[in-house]
Amino acid sequence: MARSGSRTQDVVLVGGGHNGLVCAFYLARAGLEVTVLERRQMVGGAAVTEEFFPGFRNSVASYTVSLLQRKVIEDLDLHGHGLRIVRRPRDNFLPLPDGGYLLTGAGRTRAEVAKFSRRDAAALPLYSARLEAIADVLRALALQPPPNVTDGGWWQALPELLRAARLGRGLHALEPALRQDLLDLFTVSAAEYLDRWFESAPIKALFGFDGVVGNYASPYHPGTGYVLLHHVFGEANGVKGAWGHAIGGMGAITRAMARAAQAAGVTVLIGAGVREVLVEGGRVVGVATEDGRTLRARAVVANVNPKLLYEQLLPAGAVPEPVRERMRHWRCGSGTFRMNVALSRLPDFTALPGAGEHLAAGIILAPSLDYMDRAWRDAREHGWSREPIVEMLIPSTLDDSLAPPGRHVASLFCQHVAPQLPDGRSWDDHREEVADLMIATVDRYAPGFAASVLGRQVLSPLDLEREFGLVGGDIFHGALSLNQLFSARPMLGQAGYRGAIPGLYLCGSGTHPGGGVTGAPGHNAARVVTADLRRGRRGARTPA
Repeated sequence: MARSGSRTQDVVLVGGGHNGLVCAFYLARAGLEVTVLERRQMVGGAAVTEEFFPGFRNSVASYTVSLLQRKVIEDLDLHGHGLRIVRRPRDNFLPLPDGGYLLTGAGRTRAEVAKFSRRDAAALPLYSARLEAIADVLRALALQPPPNVTDGGWWQALPELLRAARLGRGLHALEPALRQDLLDLFTVSAAEYLDRWFESAPIKALFGFDGVVGNYASPYHPGTGYVLLHHVFGEANGVKGAWGHAIGGMGAITRAMARAAQAAGVTVLIGAGVREVLVEGGRVVGVATEDGRTLRARAVVANVNPKLLYEQLLPAGAVPEPVRERMRHWRCGSGTFRMNVALSRLPDFTALPGAGEHLAAGIILAPSLDYMDRAWRDAREHGWSREPIVEMLIPSTLDDSLAPPGRHVASLFCQHVAPQLPDGRSWDDHREEVADLMIATVDRYAPGFAASVLGRQVLSPLDLEREFGLVGGDIFHGALSLNQLFSARPMLGQAGYRGAIPGLYLCGSGTHPGGGVTGAPGHNAARVVTADLRRGRRGARTPA
């Protein structure tokens, strides 16, 4: 219980990841007193840079920049706080087992595609234009709460209905073909959508990878079309759809966010894990920390996976049964195995030997949609795919601050692996075995890669959960499936960032618009919290 007589501040924010820092900044800028509590010894959540081998630093979990909202960058003046983002010179490099390759990027993609199919090259401009038009709709939706029409009586639902009507008008402005495409992308598989446009396996593999990245699914599964689209609506340095690198790694983003938040008046406490969110008289009144402190607040904002919040941080008796049921079925698990490796030299790919811009691209080792499907099926049966999907980035080709002169670091984002291994096996017993497999997979495409590895950092799904609170290793705080999107994220009745108990709010990737380093959930939640506290309102009612 909270100690009587404790001073009550405006907001306590649980979790110093990027969305928490963004939310805290906006709350403080609105004149509210805000304290951020972070369990680890540094802020940033999964967007941090650490030394993982003597002299070698890298982005530990999150590893690339694209989805970060331009408005967030500008409002927090992240560049003024030291952030520098450079764009990749090429977007993606897909080496193939037969020695061929596909290398995409501005001014080159169509000619590269034509190597495999002139028909596909001809289809590419219209495909890109349609996806870009649809992505523009998503960009507009990302910085506003979705309609929350189940919240309260008709007088409270009316603003949500009006918001839904405005949304409908925006969607109606799309051409009929684009409206149909948008609907299809929310429901069909990435493979089905790509089959409508392209005939060549490498082209479909290149685009289809976005449908399974961070998504424990086959590209033939319904719903992977939306995950593909989710990864398209970003930008880097004002270029839509581009990917970039933060100099100094992803931690440079969250360090700049922390500076902005502290300059606005936010108090940031590290090594301050939250043991329990305190509830008194049916309201959230503060938090108790793992080291015995109690902080009382008018509002508690949780920047954690909704499942972690409702099943671990709140007293069980305080959580309404509909919410407990929803969280029992909240699907988590990205199928992700994350590695950082220190290299004595750059890899040399059989398909494209020597140095070049391809080594600064996203290097995708998954030659076809069928390969990705087999990887998922194998992981379901065995626990990990014995021919895995690997995306490799070598950020030291763009950023010499990460490694000693002449050396390099590589990020390996590996799939598919089961969030929980079958037959009661533990990831602690198989982590190194699977890490060896991932290195060997790269070595098949770039002989000598394994011999160049000086050291490595290995994070299984279990490690990602322990270290960063990513339940099941889920990088999105919950799968981006149709029943966990938009007004249903995290559940109907909580789309507006208000939690199940008055005084409780959510601002993490488990809310709209979902995962990735965007800052959008933090931005949106701050607006709701600020408006409620100014009106004297204490958050949500219990959802029906």
